[in-house]
Amino acid sequence: MSSVQSVDRAMALLRAVAAAAPEDSTAARLAEACDLNRATAWRILHTLEAHDIVSLSRESGRWSVGAGVVDIAQAAGPEDLVAIARPRLERLSLETGETAALALWRLGELTYVDEVVPPAVVSATWQGQTVPLHATSTGKVLLAFDSTARVTGRLQRFTDTTIATRAVLDDEVSAVRRLGYATCRGEYDASAWGVSAPVTDAAGRLLAVLSIWGPGTRITDPRLEVLGPLVRSAATSLLER
Repeated sequence: MSSVQSVDRAMALLRAVAAAAPEDSTAARLAEACDLNRATAWRILHTLEAHDIVSLSRESGRWSVGAGVVDIAQAAGPEDLVAIARPRLERLSLETGETAALALWRLGELTYVDEVVPPAVVSATWQGQTVPLHATSTGKVLLAFDSTARVTGRLQRFTDTTIATRAVLDDEVSAVRRLGYATCRGEYDASAWGVSAPVTDAAGRLLAVLSIWGPGTRITDPRLEVLGPLVRSAATSLLER
């Protein structure tokens, strides 16, 4: 199938802008990264800027992703995100032997919208359910990466391991920001241990939460240390093509 060279070059530059460290985000460095001459890269970047897809700091000469990319990402509905995530959920479930799930924050509620249960595993479904923010790894990710998310009122205790004080919850949320993933040790359902990580757009805005969960007999503390980076990597690369 033939492609349009100018579009290919524009997409390569956009991805280079999104991935570049500050020192590598000048037009010259971006042109080098995409194997383009500077004049061509300059014209394409300014065309993308006219559509608000990239933005140029006139003071530093550095390029960054523009607000137009965020607008496009926000235009994608939940069904689009679920469709994109489904193959990743299937791979995660197959690789780990546990349930992989996707949750969305909509209208003040955190709801699981899709999940994949591995073959030969009998597991309760959480799809379509809403969950408390302080007692699940999914909810902790939301508290850590979405400034609009709040836990109001008393922290309800569901199991012996549920976080029940604000001080402990604040410490846990800070750790989630530092690690890039959250853990849960049977805090909402004693039989459900798991890890979750944020799916964000190019501007760092939270779109969804990716999770792996299963019983504490299989997902022990040492295994959480392995699954945490795994789900973080999967969530980070979810929207990559």
